[in-house]
Amino acid sequence: MDTITSRNYCDSQSVMFVLLTFFQVYISIGSDTIFTGHSLSGNQTINSPSRVFEMGFFTPALKLLENGNLTLLNESKTVVWSTNSTSRLSNSTIGVLLDNGNFVIRDSFDSSVVLWQSFDHPTDTWLPGGKVGYNKVNNEKLVLRPWKNPQNPAPGIFSNEVEQNGTRHFLLWNDSKSYWTIGYWNGKIFSLVPEIELDEYVTNITYVSNENESYYTYDATYSDALTRFMIETTGQLRQYVWGKDFGRWNLYWMRPLEQCEVYGFCGSFGKCNQHDMPLCVCLEGFEPKRRKDGELGYHSDGCVRKTPLECSKGGFDEFLVMPNVRLPSNSESLAAQNVVECRLACLSNCSCSAYAYDNQCSIWTGDLFNLKQLSPDERVGKYLHLRLAASDLAGFKTSKRKTSPRIAIATVLIVGLFFLSGIVAVFMRRRCFVGASETLGDSVVLFKYRDLKAATKNFSEKLGEGGFGVVFKGTLPNSTSIAVKKLKSLKQGEQQFRTEVKTIGTIQHVNLVRLRGFCAENSRRFLVYDYVPKGSLESRLFRKSLTILDWKVRYQIAIGTAKGLCYLHEECRDCIIHCDIKPENILLDEEYNPKIADFGLAKLVGRDFSRVLKTMRGTRGYLAPEWISGEAITSKADVFSYGMLLFELISGRRNSGELLDG
Repeated sequence: MDTITSRNYCDSQSVMFVLLTFFQVYISIGSDTIFTGHSLSGNQTINSPSRVFEMGFFTPALKLLENGNLTLLNESKTVVWSTNSTSRLSNSTIGVLLDNGNFVIRDSFDSSVVLWQSFDHPTDTWLPGGKVGYNKVNNEKLVLRPWKNPQNPAPGIFSNEVEQNGTRHFLLWNDSKSYWTIGYWNGKIFSLVPEIELDEYVTNITYVSNENESYYTYDATYSDALTRFMIETTGQLRQYVWGKDFGRWNLYWMRPLEQCEVYGFCGSFGKCNQHDMPLCVCLEGFEPKRRKDGELGYHSDGCVRKTPLECSKGGFDEFLVMPNVRLPSNSESLAAQNVVECRLACLSNCSCSAYAYDNQCSIWTGDLFNLKQLSPDERVGKYLHLRLAASDLAGFKTSKRKTSPRIAIATVLIVGLFFLSGIVAVFMRRRCFVGASETLGDSVVLFKYRDLKAATKNFSEKLGEGGFGVVFKGTLPNSTSIAVKKLKSLKQGEQQFRTEVKTIGTIQHVNLVRLRGFCAENSRRFLVYDYVPKGSLESRLFRKSLTILDWKVRYQIAIGTAKGLCYLHEECRDCIIHCDIKPENILLDEEYNPKIADFGLAKLVGRDFSRVLKTMRGTRGYLAPEWISGEAITSKADVFSYGMLLFELISGRRNSGELLDG
């Protein structure tokens, strides 16, 4: 039987849990109610009326006392946890498990009189109707907090909290360091995740604030589908869904998208590598603090030194150079003039764990957190100099002889000059690329033509061609894959082109291909997009050599495409009509989520667009009648094209045989 567990921890030995089952018949001797004086232990459970939720306990007994308090008892019958309700209903108190998963202690004769409810005490799971926020009466945060690791129900270091003013919803590391935010709430959406509004399984997201509490809550859209938000032991917030036709819980949404963006995930002196397994490894000269936790996928306890530093004992430490890394957090800046001075400053401070020099000296004292290893092809990384005992470094003698000050200083100068020359060379290579680009507005990058030529290997790998131009695959110096579209049929000046591209660059949605930047040199016009790995919907529908899409994926593509169009038509400041919706312009990511390409280009092409449309291969089969009749073009034209696309998505065939021939 597939189940999930929603935990309410009291201590490591007494844990209440709720089992959630879906579309399965489960036979239990329990009802939905615990009566005063009765207990629940062993294999005994209670079920919600519809048998979706089931509640029981790992080892202790649950008992509802005569005074109306719910308690947990250990093996010695000693109370280890209690609801501590100040209201008293005497023998009329009952405990009831509701169909929304909420367990309430209330009056048996008046259901509106609630003494205590589990929704006021969230654990790692946020169910529809549940609360995440702040209890003003008790000065208590209503936070989501995961288990320490998959086998230890003690509270973990990560949490999902809400600011008391209700404007921001964010994740914290160890209740002190935020590493991701959902953005400001405007009463309808969160600013940094607008796609939440289009979440088909979630509705009525509401912020409630009164004299007693302030919190967020939401409802489920469908009665025959379940959804839940859960903070994992990894520190990521995830949404899962389970529908009637699902065989398991499916991951629907997740933030942060990369595990390495979770602050402190690899712990102190741990290094995260998003492109390798395991994700976390200890730095050279360090070992896991708790090896067993690492085997369970929990790394936040971090690493410890194998050999103590020599500095505190009057000895001499050395530095291990770690190239191409994202530097740790919480650095201190020093007024060193060069890398040699920076190194000496770190050596003279026994608390200094590492240093880095990139036109400015940065040192780290104490533990290192949030170090990330970048891929070999990325050039945006820095050099970190990690302090180790000399005996831990390969190539250094392990004897503990004392080094004279003159030899030490000479060694520092020689090695420092060597690294300085290396850093300057690397800096200059990076400068050749970084200095060649600039940012237009908030996110759109202006690329130089020579950089795009290098990234695409002289435009050698062609991905496709359409009415707007030819698309080539490329790779940026940081190993990011891109798609470069060489535009044609443009007669705009450079300034007008920049203005239009900047507008397109501000449009971001999970079902739209992201515009990274552009190039405008003389008559050359290029747009740079994120590379979408699974190619176009056209290639998946009409090319027999590729994998056939199942019905679940086709449904996913249909819904995602509709959401993207809805965003263009209704959510943008000005309605954007795509004018060319067809399978060739629907791209698929690794999970076969659809991303609409070429949106906004109709405005770039301008008056030539009608000519472009009529000459593009296959486009005529998707044109709305108003294109032919000469009537004004509205968003309904996209709806017509979307309908034609749906026919092909369902049938797996072109709507007209003529389209195959262009």
